[in-house]
Amino acid sequence: MPSLTLTSQELAIMKVIWHRGDSTVREVYETLRTRRRIAYTTVMTMMNVLETKGHLTKGPDGRAFRYRAAQPAQRVLSAMVREFVDRVFDGAATSLLAHLATDTRLSKSQRAELRRLIEAAGK
Repeated sequence: MPSLTLTSQELAIMKVIWHRGDSTVREVYETLRTRRRIAYTTVMTMMNVLETKGHLTKGPDGRAFRYRAAQPAQRVLSAMVREFVDRVFDGAATSLLAHLATDTRLSKSQRAELRRLIEAAGK
């Protein structure tokens, strides 16, 4: 089982794959380059790294390969959040929630949604 934590560049690639369902390197590259400058070879290298780490699987698609996520997005993102809480807040999720509740960048509606989610989780 691979470590589910991803670097920011790996996560950007995985988000494209999760959104599309499967993709070639070219399709991921075309999607990413609309958001920022990135080299095709960088995307190809990163996707090979993600396959080696067990995050992607690939199968032939003509002369190219088509990649799919090995794990669903929710599982990977949950593991990344747990790792973040452990590393930054010493495993105390309440410290994270306290930080979010006092973050001045959160709107009133976002705070209300946070409250609603906490209440729903307790039921």
